[in-house]
Amino acid sequence: MRASVLREHGDNSKFKIETDFPDPTCPEDGVVVAVKATSLNYHDIFTRRGMPGITLDFPIIAGLDVAGEIAEVGAHVQGWSVGDAVLIDPRNRVEHKLVGETMAGGLADYCACPAHQLVSIPEGVSYAQAASLPVAYGTAHRMMITRGQVCAEDIVLILGASGGVGTGALLLAKMMGAETVVCSSSQEKLRKLKDLGADHGINYLEDDFVKKIWEMYTKPHRREYKGGVTMAINFTGGDTWTKCMRVLRRGGKMLTCGATAGYDPKTDLRYIWSFEFDILGSNSWEPDDLTSLLGYIAEGKMTVPIDKSYGLEEVPEAMRVIEEREVFGKIIIDPTL
Repeated sequence: MRASVLREHGDNSKFKIETDFPDPTCPEDGVVVAVKATSLNYHDIFTRRGMPGITLDFPIIAGLDVAGEIAEVGAHVQGWSVGDAVLIDPRNRVEHKLVGETMAGGLADYCACPAHQLVSIPEGVSYAQAASLPVAYGTAHRMMITRGQVCAEDIVLILGASGGVGTGALLLAKMMGAETVVCSSSQEKLRKLKDLGADHGINYLEDDFVKKIWEMYTKPHRREYKGGVTMAINFTGGDTWTKCMRVLRRGGKMLTCGATAGYDPKTDLRYIWSFEFDILGSNSWEPDDLTSLLGYIAEGKMTVPIDKSYGLEEVPEAMRVIEEREVFGKIIIDPTL
């Protein structure tokens, strides 16, 4: 089969197309999927670079988020048939492995996995939409819906809103009827976020988002449930951590699923106890999160913004636009192109 293969760590030129890479063997308790779409994530860049403390076995086929059609079914598998449209949950919760890292991923014509990782794709959901979901939108769903329980009464501040998790958080907040304030680094990205439904946008390179939110909603009051926002989505950390506390209304929620700008930020405990904040952590996703997301798309409640699709030969360029953040929405690798 064809595959975009890593045989060593390095830059994006290390992704090499191989036309005679061995086809995956169908596991007795699993299936082989003919890949129709794989979406890229920044995690694929970490895999390419190499991560401190993690040793990976080469060769590696990256690509965590994989959707396609079952091409072969193992002897011990029940309930699945050749031709079924499926999404592969990247997390192998039995062997504690990850597709595209410690298991062969989706940057190939075929991908094998145990049957317990399969999620059925409903009618009306494209392979590209399905493949866009697990890492970014699954994480956003668990954070916003499962953990945060966002609702129509919320005013939600979203930092890092133009990335995969950020756009997912925005779409889910709007689906639930919440008012949203998004932060990004350019007017062009803010325009696109407003096209997705964002109510307000703040360019954090030009304006202090704390002062802007105070102007919009007034400064939060320690004794009263007014002013500021009711929910802050902060998976950046760093110097934005305490700033978010300064704009949260009494009884507000701070939600986090990462720390892209620093994992050890200064904080101010006075805000937490005096404003009675809830700080909620959220870690990746569960199968129910993926099933819910597929349902939203099938019902017409949500559409994932897809920036561009590339063929297998174009993986180095697709990885470049991910790494240099020249993307809005998801990047798809389609082996048929």
